[in-house]
Amino acid sequence: MEPTGQPKELGDFLKARRAQLSPQDVGLPDPDARRRVAGLRREEVAQLAAISVDYLTRLEQGRVPASSSVLATLGRALRLSDDQQSYVHELAGKPFRRPRRRAGENLRPAMKRLLDRLAETPAMVLGRRLDVLAWNASAAALFTDFAGYPAHRRNYVYLLFADAAVRALHVDWEEAARTAVAALHLEAARDPDAPELADLVGELAVHHPEFRAWWAAHHVTSAGYGVKRYRHPVVGDLTLDCDL
Repeated sequence: MEPTGQPKELGDFLKARRAQLSPQDVGLPDPDARRRVAGLRREEVAQLAAISVDYLTRLEQGRVPASSSVLATLGRALRLSDDQQSYVHELAGKPFRRPRRRAGENLRPAMKRLLDRLAETPAMVLGRRLDVLAWNASAAALFTDFAGYPAHRRNYVYLLFADAAVRALHVDWEEAARTAVAALHLEAARDPDAPELADLVGELAVHHPEFRAWWAAHHVTSAGYGVKRYRHPVVGDLTLDCDL
């Protein structure tokens, strides 16, 4: 039986929106000349939203319901406006609260002075999305040359996955990466419409299978105190108390 009503309309809208976007629109690599699909492939949207291709297929066919969390991730993946997000929530029979934009993050001068005083202790300031907002010389010596990255790449989660040296530095890399993904997931729930967060999640989901799997697991946590083990190429093994 052909699906009718709201589920079919939702599926038709998602397909239409997918066809309107190019890979470049969502930060994916440039397509090759042989690409025959108009817009994004299902596989690409599924990766960006961290859901299975089979589930997205059935959703576009109007065969399965969509939860609020799936609608939120699809909204980010498909770059939906607030009005478009309201529309898909209406079709899915889910409430939609128009987001309140959060203020930007500004580093207070006193915090920067404190970092500089901790000359022998690696210290950095992380924002809500685990962006590296500031650091001292010891932190740069331990982790990486943060100043060598553009601002939008200066993110702890991004560096854990994309920087081979940062990955190798963490003796317990999987534990550190899982915890970072869970903390990022918690922030996504607090600020689901932040475009920078959508770009970060989409890029990591496309290029890193571990991130994609752990993001789809929906584990959440807040950062806290812990002991971290590092293996630095110059000074060797280090065990440090970390307080986030």
